[in-house]
Amino acid sequence: MASFDGSLRSPNESKLPVRVLIDLTDERLRLWSGKTEIANWRLGEVQISAQSDGFHIRRGGEEQILDIQQDAEFAVALDLRSVPVGLARRMAVHRDSLR
Repeated sequence: MASFDGSLRSPNESKLPVRVLIDLTDERLRLWSGKTEIANWRLGEVQISAQSDGFHIRRGGEEQILDIQQDAEFAVALDLRSVPVGLARRMAVHRDSLR
């Protein structure tokens, strides 16, 4: 199981982000806020792109942004290929640490 701590927010909203636990297990993306599951999607159902302000998750015409401290580990777990340069460097360091 790969799990990460982060926060979830809507783009262009002034509300405070929601603290979430992100779980990547069994080809699924699950988001938990406390003991409440707020999302449970197959990875094939969502588009995830790494951008300078976080990971943009698009599904069904809606978009949310995940901010994750362990961004390189998350991107490697998802096998993202198109990422900002700084994240690509952190991903390379993380991949090297796995060897």
